[in-house]
Amino acid sequence: MSDGERERAVGIRTALPEGGLFHELTWRVSPRAFPIPPAFADELDKLGYRLWQFVRACNQLYRLSAEGRQPPWIAELLDRGKPPELVALAREKIFRDDVPRVIRPDVILTETGYTIAELDSVPGGMGLTGWLGRKYAELGDDIVGGPDGMLDGFESLLPKGGDIVVSDEAATYRPEMIWLAAELERRAADDRRWRVVDGGPRDDWAPAVYRFFELFDLANVPGAPGLIERTRAGEVSVTPPFKPAMEEKMWFALFWLKPLEEFWRRELGERTQRALREVIPYSWMLDPAPLPPHAVLPRLEAQSWDEVAGFSQKQRELILKVSGFNENAWGSRGVVMAQDVPHDEWRHELERALAEFGTQPHLLQQFHKGRLVEHPWLDETTGEVVTMKGRVRLCPYYFPGEGRVKCAGALATICPADKKLLHGMTDAILVPTAVVG
Repeated sequence: MSDGERERAVGIRTALPEGGLFHELTWRVSPRAFPIPPAFADELDKLGYRLWQFVRACNQLYRLSAEGRQPPWIAELLDRGKPPELVALAREKIFRDDVPRVIRPDVILTETGYTIAELDSVPGGMGLTGWLGRKYAELGDDIVGGPDGMLDGFESLLPKGGDIVVSDEAATYRPEMIWLAAELERRAADDRRWRVVDGGPRDDWAPAVYRFFELFDLANVPGAPGLIERTRAGEVSVTPPFKPAMEEKMWFALFWLKPLEEFWRRELGERTQRALREVIPYSWMLDPAPLPPHAVLPRLEAQSWDEVAGFSQKQRELILKVSGFNENAWGSRGVVMAQDVPHDEWRHELERALAEFGTQPHLLQQFHKGRLVEHPWLDETTGEVVTMKGRVRLCPYYFPGEGRVKCAGALATICPADKKLLHGMTDAILVPTAVVG
Protein backbone atom coordinates (compact mmCIF):
# COMPACT_ATOMS: atom_id res chain seq x y z
CA MET A 1 0.00 0.00 0.00
CA SER A 2 1.09 3.57 -0.65
CA ASP A 3 2.56 5.96 1.88
CA GLY A 4 -0.51 8.12 1.29
CA GLU A 5 -2.82 5.41 2.56
CA ARG A 6 -0.65 4.84 5.62
CA GLU A 7 -0.64 8.57 6.42
CA ARG A 8 -4.39 8.71 5.90
CA ALA A 9 -5.00 5.81 8.32
CA VAL A 10 -2.62 7.23 10.92
CA GLY A 11 -4.37 10.59 10.61
CA ILE A 12 -7.76 9.01 11.26
CA ARG A 13 -6.47 7.17 14.34
CA THR A 14 -4.77 10.32 15.66
CA ALA A 15 -7.88 12.45 15.13
CA LEU A 16 -10.09 10.36 17.41
CA PRO A 17 -11.71 12.45 20.16
CA GLU A 18 -9.96 12.46 23.52
CA GLY A 19 -11.37 9.57 25.52
CA GLY A 20 -12.40 7.72 22.36
CA LEU A 21 -15.91 6.92 21.19
CA PHE A 22 -16.39 3.57 22.93
CA HIS A 23 -15.37 3.01 26.55
CA GLU A 24 -12.18 0.89 26.58
CA LEU A 25 -12.91 -0.57 23.13
CA THR A 26 -10.80 -0.27 20.00
CA TRP A 27 -11.05 -1.43 16.40
CA ARG A 28 -8.93 -1.68 13.28
CA VAL A 29 -8.64 1.59 11.39
CA SER A 30 -8.76 1.65 7.59
CA PRO A 31 -7.65 4.34 5.15
CA ARG A 32 -10.78 3.72 3.08
CA ALA A 33 -14.52 3.78 3.63
CA PHE A 34 -16.38 0.63 2.63
CA PRO A 35 -17.45 1.06 -1.02
CA ILE A 36 -20.91 0.28 -2.35
CA PRO A 37 -22.24 0.98 -5.86
CA PRO A 38 -24.98 3.60 -6.46
CA ALA A 39 -27.58 0.88 -7.15
CA PHE A 40 -27.04 -0.66 -3.72
CA ALA A 41 -27.13 2.77 -2.07
CA ASP A 42 -30.57 3.24 -3.67
CA GLU A 43 -31.60 -0.18 -2.35
CA LEU A 44 -30.58 0.85 1.18
CA ASP A 45 -32.79 3.93 0.88
CA LYS A 46 -35.76 1.79 -0.18
CA LEU A 47 -35.08 -0.67 2.62
CA GLY A 48 -35.50 2.08 5.20
CA TYR A 49 -39.04 2.86 4.10
CA ARG A 50 -39.96 -0.84 3.97
CA LEU A 51 -38.66 -1.42 7.49
CA TRP A 52 -40.47 1.65 8.76
CA GLN A 53 -43.70 0.18 7.40
CA PHE A 54 -42.83 -3.11 9.07
CA VAL A 55 -42.19 -1.49 12.47
CA ARG A 56 -45.50 0.34 12.35
CA ALA A 57 -47.28 -2.85 11.31
CA CYS A 58 -45.70 -4.69 14.26
CA ASN A 59 -47.03 -2.03 16.63
CA GLN A 60 -50.46 -2.30 15.01
CA LEU A 61 -50.52 -6.09 15.28
CA TYR A 62 -49.60 -6.03 18.96
CA ARG A 63 -52.24 -3.41 19.73
CA LEU A 64 -55.00 -5.20 17.82
CA SER A 65 -54.10 -8.47 19.52
CA ALA A 66 -54.19 -6.84 22.96
CA GLU A 67 -57.64 -5.44 22.11
CA GLY A 68 -58.92 -8.81 20.90
CA ARG A 69 -59.19 -7.77 17.25
CA GLN A 70 -56.34 -10.10 16.26
CA PRO A 71 -55.60 -13.47 17.88
CA PRO A 72 -54.90 -12.81 21.61
CA TRP A 73 -52.01 -15.31 21.69
CA ILE A 74 -49.83 -12.82 19.76
CA ALA A 75 -49.79 -10.17 22.51
CA GLU A 76 -49.65 -12.87 25.18
CA LEU A 77 -46.54 -14.31 23.55
CA LEU A 78 -44.86 -10.91 23.17
CA ASP A 79 -45.61 -10.07 26.82
CA ARG A 80 -44.06 -13.22 28.29
CA GLY A 81 -41.45 -12.54 30.93
CA LYS A 82 -42.25 -8.82 31.14
CA PRO A 83 -43.26 -7.08 34.38
CA PRO A 84 -47.07 -6.57 34.39
CA GLU A 85 -46.71 -2.86 35.17
CA LEU A 86 -44.51 -2.36 32.08
CA VAL A 87 -47.01 -4.26 29.91
CA ALA A 88 -49.82 -2.05 31.27
CA LEU A 89 -47.80 1.09 30.52
CA ALA A 90 -47.12 -0.01 26.94
CA ARG A 91 -50.84 -0.57 26.38
CA GLU A 92 -52.00 2.86 27.54
CA LYS A 93 -53.98 4.71 24.87
CA ILE A 94 -51.80 7.81 24.95
CA PHE A 95 -48.89 5.72 23.63
CA ARG A 96 -50.85 3.62 21.13
CA ASP A 97 -49.14 4.97 17.98
CA ASP A 98 -45.68 5.54 19.47
CA VAL A 99 -42.95 3.57 17.73
CA PRO A 100 -39.13 3.80 17.76
CA ARG A 101 -37.96 6.78 15.72
CA VAL A 102 -34.59 5.37 14.78
CA ILE A 103 -34.26 1.86 13.39
CA ARG A 104 -31.13 -0.06 12.46
CA PRO A 105 -31.07 -3.37 10.66
CA ASP A 106 -28.01 -5.63 10.76
CA VAL A 107 -27.48 -6.22 7.05
CA ILE A 108 -25.26 -9.17 6.09
CA LEU A 109 -23.83 -9.03 2.55
CA THR A 110 -24.13 -12.47 0.95
CA GLU A 111 -23.10 -14.02 -2.36
CA THR A 112 -26.56 -13.41 -3.79
CA GLY A 113 -27.41 -10.05 -2.22
CA TYR A 114 -28.07 -9.40 1.46
CA THR A 115 -30.08 -10.58 4.43
CA ILE A 116 -31.20 -8.86 7.65
CA ALA A 117 -29.97 -10.72 10.71
CA GLU A 118 -32.11 -8.62 13.06
CA LEU A 119 -33.63 -5.20 13.65
CA ASP A 120 -32.56 -2.92 16.50
CA SER A 121 -34.72 -0.09 17.87
CA VAL A 122 -32.20 1.01 20.54
CA PRO A 123 -29.02 0.94 18.46
CA GLY A 124 -25.52 1.81 19.53
CA GLY A 125 -22.95 3.23 17.15
CA MET A 126 -24.71 6.46 16.18
CA GLY A 127 -21.96 8.74 17.49
CA LEU A 128 -19.22 6.52 16.09
CA THR A 129 -20.89 6.44 12.67
CA GLY A 130 -21.33 10.21 12.80
CA TRP A 131 -17.69 10.84 13.64
CA LEU A 132 -16.38 8.40 11.05
CA GLY A 133 -18.71 9.75 8.38
CA ARG A 134 -17.53 13.30 8.93
CA LYS A 135 -13.86 12.34 9.05
CA TYR A 136 -13.88 10.25 5.87
CA ALA A 137 -15.98 12.90 4.09
CA GLU A 138 -13.24 15.42 4.91
CA LEU A 139 -10.85 13.07 3.12
CA GLY A 140 -13.01 13.12 0.00
CA ASP A 141 -15.26 10.05 0.33
CA ASP A 142 -18.91 10.25 -0.81
CA ILE A 143 -20.37 9.10 2.49
CA VAL A 144 -23.81 7.50 2.59
CA GLY A 145 -26.06 10.02 4.34
CA GLY A 146 -23.55 12.86 3.91
CA PRO A 147 -20.90 14.16 6.32
CA ASP A 148 -23.47 15.36 8.89
CA GLY A 149 -26.19 12.80 8.21
CA MET A 150 -26.02 11.18 11.64
CA LEU A 151 -26.06 14.53 13.42
CA ASP A 152 -29.07 15.65 11.38
CA GLY A 153 -30.80 12.34 12.07
CA PHE A 154 -30.22 12.38 15.81
CA GLU A 155 -31.26 16.03 16.03
CA SER A 156 -34.61 15.01 14.49
CA LEU A 157 -35.21 12.87 17.60
CA LEU A 158 -34.69 15.82 19.96
CA PRO A 159 -35.14 18.88 17.71
CA LYS A 160 -35.42 21.32 20.63
CA GLY A 161 -32.67 19.70 22.64
CA GLY A 162 -33.17 17.28 25.51
CA ASP A 163 -31.73 14.56 27.70
CA ILE A 164 -29.94 11.42 26.51
CA VAL A 165 -30.24 8.78 29.24
CA VAL A 166 -27.43 6.21 29.20
CA SER A 167 -27.74 3.43 31.77
CA ASP A 168 -24.79 1.68 33.41
CA GLU A 169 -25.50 -1.38 31.24
CA ALA A 170 -25.00 0.78 28.16
CA ALA A 171 -22.01 2.72 29.55
CA THR A 172 -19.74 1.43 26.76
CA TYR A 173 -21.59 3.81 24.42
CA ARG A 174 -21.58 6.87 26.69
CA PRO A 175 -18.51 8.49 25.02
CA GLU A 176 -20.12 8.46 21.57
CA MET A 177 -23.30 10.00 23.00
CA ILE A 178 -21.24 12.71 24.71
CA TRP A 179 -19.62 13.45 21.33
CA LEU A 180 -23.02 13.61 19.63
CA ALA A 181 -24.43 16.00 22.22
CA ALA A 182 -21.36 18.26 22.10
CA GLU A 183 -21.43 18.44 18.29
CA LEU A 184 -25.12 19.25 18.23
CA GLU A 185 -24.56 22.10 20.68
CA ARG A 186 -21.49 23.33 18.83
CA ARG A 187 -23.33 23.75 15.56
CA ALA A 188 -26.60 25.05 17.07
CA ALA A 189 -27.27 28.72 16.35
CA ASP A 190 -29.31 29.17 19.53
CA ASP A 191 -29.30 28.09 23.19
CA ARG A 192 -30.58 24.54 22.69
CA ARG A 193 -28.87 21.96 24.87
CA TRP A 194 -28.43 18.21 24.64
CA ARG A 195 -27.43 16.64 27.93
CA VAL A 196 -26.08 13.12 28.50
CA VAL A 197 -27.27 11.88 31.90
CA ASP A 198 -27.11 8.62 33.82
CA GLY A 199 -30.16 6.69 34.93
CA GLY A 200 -30.36 8.22 38.39
CA PRO A 201 -33.43 10.00 39.85
CA ARG A 202 -33.81 13.67 38.94
CA ASP A 203 -36.36 16.46 39.12
CA ASP A 204 -35.12 18.39 36.11
CA TRP A 205 -35.92 16.12 33.17
CA ALA A 206 -35.92 17.93 29.85
CA PRO A 207 -39.25 17.95 27.96
CA ALA A 208 -37.77 15.49 25.43
CA VAL A 209 -35.74 12.40 26.34
CA TYR A 210 -33.86 9.83 24.29
CA ARG A 211 -33.82 6.48 26.10
CA PHE A 212 -30.53 4.71 25.45
CA PHE A 213 -31.07 1.53 27.41
CA GLU A 214 -33.02 -1.64 26.73
CA LEU A 215 -36.19 -2.18 28.74
CA PHE A 216 -34.89 -5.41 30.30
CA ASP A 217 -32.55 -3.07 32.22
CA LEU A 218 -35.36 -0.86 33.52
CA ALA A 219 -35.14 -2.20 37.08
CA ASN A 220 -31.50 -1.04 37.20
CA VAL A 221 -32.35 2.54 36.20
CA PRO A 222 -33.31 4.27 39.48
CA GLY A 223 -34.69 7.32 37.71
CA ALA A 224 -37.07 5.31 35.51
CA PRO A 225 -40.17 5.45 37.80
CA GLY A 226 -40.03 9.24 37.92
CA LEU A 227 -39.44 9.48 34.18
CA ILE A 228 -42.39 7.17 33.51
CA GLU A 229 -44.69 9.26 35.70
CA ARG A 230 -43.63 12.45 33.90
CA THR A 231 -44.30 10.70 30.60
CA ARG A 232 -47.75 9.54 31.72
CA ALA A 233 -48.55 13.11 32.79
CA GLY A 234 -47.60 14.45 29.37
CA GLU A 235 -44.74 16.53 30.80
CA VAL A 236 -42.01 14.55 29.00
CA SER A 237 -41.89 12.70 25.69
CA VAL A 238 -39.62 9.66 25.54
CA THR A 239 -38.25 7.85 22.51
CA PRO A 240 -37.97 4.94 21.97
CA PRO A 241 -41.30 4.41 23.76
CA PHE A 242 -41.70 2.15 26.79
CA LYS A 243 -42.89 -0.76 24.65
CA PRO A 244 -41.00 -3.98 25.37
CA ALA A 245 -42.79 -5.82 22.55
CA MET A 246 -41.01 -3.56 20.06
CA GLU A 247 -37.63 -4.81 21.30
CA GLU A 248 -38.37 -8.46 20.52
CA LYS A 249 -36.65 -10.45 17.77
CA MET A 250 -39.60 -12.82 17.38
CA TRP A 251 -41.24 -10.37 14.96
CA PHE A 252 -39.26 -12.09 12.20
CA ALA A 253 -40.90 -15.39 13.11
CA LEU A 254 -44.35 -13.75 13.23
CA PHE A 255 -43.67 -12.22 9.81
CA TRP A 256 -43.36 -15.71 8.29
CA LEU A 257 -46.40 -17.30 9.98
CA LYS A 258 -48.96 -18.47 7.42
CA PRO A 259 -52.00 -17.43 9.55
CA LEU A 260 -50.69 -13.83 9.60
CA GLU A 261 -49.82 -13.63 5.91
CA GLU A 262 -52.95 -11.67 5.02
CA PHE A 263 -52.36 -9.17 7.85
CA TRP A 264 -48.86 -8.39 6.61
CA ARG A 265 -50.07 -8.12 3.01
CA ARG A 266 -52.77 -5.66 4.02
CA GLU A 267 -50.54 -3.53 6.26
CA LEU A 268 -47.41 -3.56 4.09
CA GLY A 269 -48.79 -3.90 0.60
CA GLU A 270 -47.87 -6.76 -1.70
CA ARG A 271 -44.75 -5.11 -3.09
CA THR A 272 -43.21 -4.36 0.32
CA GLN A 273 -44.21 -7.76 1.70
CA ARG A 274 -42.56 -9.45 -1.26
CA ALA A 275 -39.40 -7.33 -0.95
CA LEU A 276 -39.07 -8.09 2.78
CA ARG A 277 -39.53 -11.80 2.14
CA GLU A 278 -36.40 -11.60 0.04
CA VAL A 279 -34.26 -10.28 2.92
CA ILE A 280 -35.84 -11.36 6.23
CA PRO A 281 -34.50 -14.85 7.03
CA TYR A 282 -37.07 -17.53 7.69
CA SER A 283 -37.52 -17.87 11.45
CA TRP A 284 -39.36 -20.20 13.82
CA MET A 285 -40.66 -19.63 17.34
CA LEU A 286 -39.46 -22.38 19.66
CA ASP A 287 -42.83 -23.52 20.96
CA PRO A 288 -42.67 -26.94 22.69
CA ALA A 289 -46.35 -27.73 21.97
CA PRO A 290 -46.51 -31.05 20.07
CA LEU A 291 -47.59 -31.02 16.44
CA PRO A 292 -50.46 -33.16 15.15
CA PRO A 293 -49.16 -36.42 13.69
CA HIS A 294 -49.92 -35.22 10.14
CA ALA A 295 -48.06 -31.88 10.43
CA VAL A 296 -44.43 -30.81 10.02
CA LEU A 297 -42.41 -27.73 10.91
CA PRO A 298 -42.34 -25.63 7.71
CA ARG A 299 -39.09 -25.76 5.74
CA LEU A 300 -37.44 -27.92 8.42
CA GLU A 301 -39.63 -30.82 7.28
CA ALA A 302 -39.46 -32.29 10.77
CA GLN A 303 -42.43 -33.56 12.76
CA SER A 304 -41.03 -32.48 16.12
CA TRP A 305 -38.29 -30.39 17.73
CA ASP A 306 -36.76 -33.66 18.88
CA GLU A 307 -36.12 -34.45 15.22
CA VAL A 308 -34.49 -31.02 14.78
CA ALA A 309 -32.31 -31.74 17.81
CA GLY A 310 -31.09 -34.81 15.96
CA PHE A 311 -30.14 -32.92 12.78
CA SER A 312 -26.68 -33.59 11.38
CA GLN A 313 -24.16 -30.76 11.29
CA LYS A 314 -24.81 -30.29 7.57
CA GLN A 315 -28.53 -29.81 8.27
CA ARG A 316 -27.92 -27.24 10.99
CA GLU A 317 -27.46 -24.03 8.99
CA LEU A 318 -29.37 -22.37 11.80
CA ILE A 319 -28.99 -19.80 14.55
CA LEU A 320 -30.64 -20.10 17.95
CA LYS A 321 -31.15 -16.81 19.81
CA VAL A 322 -32.94 -15.23 22.75
CA SER A 323 -35.87 -13.19 21.47
CA GLY A 324 -35.62 -10.22 23.83
CA PHE A 325 -36.01 -8.71 27.31
CA ASN A 326 -32.85 -10.35 28.52
CA GLU A 327 -29.31 -9.18 29.21
CA ASN A 328 -28.12 -11.72 26.63
CA ALA A 329 -30.46 -10.50 23.89
CA TRP A 330 -28.08 -7.97 22.34
CA GLY A 331 -24.69 -8.14 20.65
CA SER A 332 -23.61 -11.72 20.03
CA ARG A 333 -24.64 -12.88 23.48
CA GLY A 334 -27.43 -15.43 23.77
CA VAL A 335 -26.69 -16.72 20.24
CA VAL A 336 -25.83 -20.33 19.34
CA MET A 337 -24.44 -21.16 15.91
CA ALA A 338 -25.93 -24.60 15.42
CA GLN A 339 -23.25 -25.84 13.00
CA ASP A 340 -20.42 -24.82 15.31
CA VAL A 341 -21.34 -26.80 18.41
CA PRO A 342 -21.13 -30.57 19.06
CA HIS A 343 -24.30 -32.58 18.62
CA ASP A 344 -24.88 -33.04 22.38
CA GLU A 345 -24.49 -29.33 23.02
CA TRP A 346 -26.87 -28.49 20.18
CA ARG A 347 -29.53 -30.78 21.64
CA HIS A 348 -28.99 -29.31 25.12
CA GLU A 349 -29.31 -25.70 23.93
CA LEU A 350 -32.42 -26.45 21.87
CA GLU A 351 -34.10 -28.29 24.75
CA ARG A 352 -33.20 -25.46 27.16
CA ALA A 353 -34.72 -22.87 24.82
CA LEU A 354 -37.92 -24.91 24.47
CA ALA A 355 -38.17 -25.30 28.26
CA GLU A 356 -37.99 -21.51 28.69
CA PHE A 357 -40.82 -20.79 26.24
CA GLY A 358 -43.22 -19.82 29.01
CA THR A 359 -41.02 -17.06 30.39
CA GLN A 360 -38.23 -16.36 27.89
CA PRO A 361 -39.11 -17.15 24.26
CA HIS A 362 -36.35 -18.04 21.80
CA LEU A 363 -36.34 -18.26 18.05
CA LEU A 364 -34.55 -20.30 15.45
CA GLN A 365 -33.40 -18.60 12.27
CA GLN A 366 -31.94 -19.61 8.93
CA PHE A 367 -28.25 -18.74 8.74
CA HIS A 368 -26.94 -16.97 5.64
CA LYS A 369 -23.17 -16.83 5.36
CA GLY A 370 -21.60 -13.49 4.51
CA ARG A 371 -19.59 -13.20 1.31
CA LEU A 372 -15.85 -12.53 1.45
CA VAL A 373 -14.42 -9.09 0.73
CA GLU A 374 -10.94 -7.59 0.95
CA HIS A 375 -10.31 -4.32 2.75
CA PRO A 376 -7.16 -2.49 3.92
CA TRP A 377 -6.37 -1.67 7.53
CA LEU A 378 -3.52 -0.17 9.53
CA ASP A 379 -1.46 -2.77 11.39
CA GLU A 380 -0.28 -0.61 14.28
CA THR A 381 2.36 -3.12 15.36
CA THR A 382 4.24 -2.66 12.07
CA GLY A 383 2.91 0.71 10.96
CA GLU A 384 1.96 -0.77 7.58
CA VAL A 385 -1.36 -0.87 5.75
CA VAL A 386 -2.26 -4.49 4.98
CA THR A 387 -5.26 -6.26 3.44
CA MET A 388 -7.72 -8.40 5.37
CA LYS A 389 -10.21 -10.89 4.00
CA GLY A 390 -13.44 -10.59 5.89
CA ARG A 391 -17.22 -10.62 5.97
CA VAL A 392 -19.35 -7.51 6.25
CA ARG A 393 -22.17 -6.42 8.50
CA LEU A 394 -23.68 -3.12 7.32
CA CYS A 395 -25.68 -1.09 9.83
CA PRO A 396 -27.70 1.65 8.11
CA TYR A 397 -29.41 4.07 10.49
CA TYR A 398 -32.89 5.26 9.51
CA PHE A 399 -34.66 8.28 10.95
CA PRO A 400 -38.28 8.47 9.74
CA GLY A 401 -39.37 12.04 9.02
CA GLU A 402 -41.97 14.00 7.16
CA GLY A 403 -42.77 12.17 3.95
CA ARG A 404 -39.66 9.98 3.82
CA VAL A 405 -37.30 7.75 5.75
CA LYS A 406 -33.75 9.04 5.64
CA CYS A 407 -30.67 6.83 5.77
CA ALA A 408 -28.38 9.03 7.82
CA GLY A 409 -25.30 6.82 7.51
CA ALA A 410 -24.20 3.21 7.44
CA LEU A 411 -21.48 1.67 9.59
CA ALA A 412 -19.57 -1.23 8.02
CA THR A 413 -18.08 -3.81 10.38
CA ILE A 414 -15.66 -6.04 8.50
CA CYS A 415 -14.86 -9.12 10.56
CA PRO A 416 -12.09 -11.66 9.92
CA ALA A 417 -13.13 -14.37 7.49
CA ASP A 418 -13.17 -17.10 10.16
CA LYS A 419 -15.88 -15.32 12.17
CA LYS A 420 -19.50 -16.29 11.57
CA LEU A 421 -21.09 -13.93 14.09
CA LEU A 422 -20.41 -10.49 12.66
CA HIS A 423 -20.29 -7.79 15.32
CA GLY A 424 -17.96 -5.15 16.74
CA MET A 425 -14.69 -6.65 17.98
CA THR A 426 -11.11 -5.51 18.41
CA ASP A 427 -9.96 -7.41 15.32
CA ALA A 428 -12.74 -6.00 13.10
CA ILE A 429 -12.41 -3.02 10.77
CA LEU A 430 -14.99 -0.27 11.44
CA VAL A 431 -15.55 2.26 8.67
CA PRO A 432 -18.39 4.34 7.23
CA THR A 433 -19.97 3.35 3.93
CA ALA A 434 -19.35 5.40 0.80
CA VAL A 435 -20.87 5.41 -2.69
CA VAL A 436 -18.31 4.56 -5.36
CA GLY A 437 -18.82 4.35 -9.11
